[in-house]
Amino acid sequence: MSQPRTIKRPAKKTAAKKTAAKKTTAKKTATRKSAAKKTAAKQTAAKRTAASTTAARRTAVRETVGTDAAAAVPLAEFLDAAGTLTLDQRKLLVDQALLLLGENYVHLPLKVAMHAVNPLQRLRVMRARMERLTADTMEDEWLFHREMSSIFHSVRDLHTNYLLPVPFAGKIAFLPFMIEKCYDEDGQEHYLVTRTITGYQAPQFGPGAEVTHWNGTPIARAVALNGAVFAGSNDAANLARGLESLTLRPLVIQSPPDEDWVTLSYVGLDGSDQELREQWKVTTNLPPMTDLDAISEASAVMGLDLDSDEKSRAKKALYVRDVVELERGQSSAELAAPAAVTGADLPTTMPGVFRAREVVTSSGTFGHLRIFTFSVPDPVAFRDEFVRLAAILPQNGLIVDVRDNGGGHIYASEFTLQTMTPRRVAPEPVQFISSPLNLRICRRHRENPAGIDLGPWFDSLDLAIETGAQYSAAKPITPEDGANDVGQTYQGPVVLITDARVYSATDIFAAGFADHEIGTILGVDDNTGAGGANVWTHGLLAALLNEPPPPDETSPYIALPNGANLRVSIRRTLRVGKLAGTPVEDLGVKPHETHRMTKADLLEGNVDLLNRAGELLAALPVRRLDLKTSLSGTTLTVAIDAQGINRVDLYVEGRPISSEDYTTPLSIDILEVTPGQLLRADGYDAGELVASKRQVV
Repeated sequence: MSQPRTIKRPAKKTAAKKTAAKKTTAKKTATRKSAAKKTAAKQTAAKRTAASTTAARRTAVRETVGTDAAAAVPLAEFLDAAGTLTLDQRKLLVDQALLLLGENYVHLPLKVAMHAVNPLQRLRVMRARMERLTADTMEDEWLFHREMSSIFHSVRDLHTNYLLPVPFAGKIAFLPFMIEKCYDEDGQEHYLVTRTITGYQAPQFGPGAEVTHWNGTPIARAVALNGAVFAGSNDAANLARGLESLTLRPLVIQSPPDEDWVTLSYVGLDGSDQELREQWKVTTNLPPMTDLDAISEASAVMGLDLDSDEKSRAKKALYVRDVVELERGQSSAELAAPAAVTGADLPTTMPGVFRAREVVTSSGTFGHLRIFTFSVPDPVAFRDEFVRLAAILPQNGLIVDVRDNGGGHIYASEFTLQTMTPRRVAPEPVQFISSPLNLRICRRHRENPAGIDLGPWFDSLDLAIETGAQYSAAKPITPEDGANDVGQTYQGPVVLITDARVYSATDIFAAGFADHEIGTILGVDDNTGAGGANVWTHGLLAALLNEPPPPDETSPYIALPNGANLRVSIRRTLRVGKLAGTPVEDLGVKPHETHRMTKADLLEGNVDLLNRAGELLAALPVRRLDLKTSLSGTTLTVAIDAQGINRVDLYVEGRPISSEDYTTPLSIDILEVTPGQLLRADGYDAGELVASKRQVV
């Protein structure tokens, strides 16, 4: 990898000199950019060949570093080859965007009201102006992509996206380091480098270096300005997205950076003032878990923030190569045998999904189970691996950590909730917006002919014209039986850690955790990302009117050019429990407690965050309900040993058998029991259900 250009400045340089230096640098930078653009415009085919040869040589040098970033090319070189959409293809993209936002987009009324935006009118104006253009007078393609992205970003919905065509699809633009935010004891923000790509070096640069300015702009302001471009659903999400996108951008969903390089001012590891200039580079990302355009149960029940998912895979590719090697380049792969990524971790069959380990905190030793994604092909396998890992960890308290998790398979998120609560889980219900096109899709699939059952929503949509209802009836996506078929398996107290990058299926998971009162939510931000929807692609919507055969010849969906795509929130999610009926979108899930990340958290493995989680766990009661059974003939003997429980009720196949006060271990005989029947024990404390255990006889 080529080394960055660096400038070392004396620590005591005067403000006047600093200003002069910045002005000079700015002028030089502007001159260089102008010259570079002119040169690129005049570049001949021979020069392009020479540039390719030079790039190949640079690649050969970079490969000695030993990271997949070696295959990257400079952003400017990548953009030279981009831009092949015709005017008619651009018109088609705008027309199809109008269709999806006008007929399918469930959050449109909410977004227009809450954010005072009008994406449909912006698209209409854009389309009208295109009629006055010709192939010779149309704008540069990057301007078209920027305007389309801006319109979709205006609704502040990370489920609803304009996805750029090739060559942008599948590519990421990156800088070779990560920056994260922390706070000092006085509550002041600091932005630290926390990771660098293997082999990257710059003077006094590495984890712990503090960034002060970004292209001459104070770093906090740069983050806020960037966040306003890549808008999240709330202020916390805006800032989180703004910071992350400073150094990493999936080009399928975010427009390429304006600048070819960035100038970074930072306080070096030795306390000296430093400055470096680093070039944006572009490389291929790891593949997604599933084809979201295909008609399948998985694609139809996705709740996924594509931006977070793309970035998660990119971070894995750039910084966590051992996981990539274990998964053999596949996302969320399930291994044949458990493997540990580091020595302290428990072996898992899903190293790209889970990280499980014991953590020693100031309040005791607890389990820490990180869930990186719910984007998995098999939600039952996901749930079962969660259960297996939680059973190996300490039973006196579990920290479930879903920070940075952009969601995935909604079944996986809601199937897992039952394992931590004795209560019956009610999956979140969802609604379509009432429109003729949504009705048409639900009518075609009301009897589940292609594996996507839309019958529960059909009747209410069919009546909507007569009733004037804005939305369909609210019905759950996740099967209620599946959300309750194994019941509670972890009986200790649980703390859930969230942040503003929690989104989609993970927002649903956090909402279910809160609505079922499973435990305490500890947030490092004031809210989750607030993404409450099931998301479908243009490709899936088109397929739903073509499958099963014969295809609908009057379908309004037209194939998009050059691999471009559109995504839309199709069904909105609603809370259950005390907040029943409240949308998750834009409101999110607020934590019970907050913790501001510290420098020690960023550089020493979340030490202060885990200590705070440990304090919360230590303050909660520990419950335990153990059963030992033996069957003699048709008599089942049940030995009960419990903690934090004063009453136990027993059921066989759902029928009540016995209710016993509990003070010491006891044994109960149950008559006329046959092998294979289900025994359930419910434990109570002061009349409140606090633990449950199931066992097949």
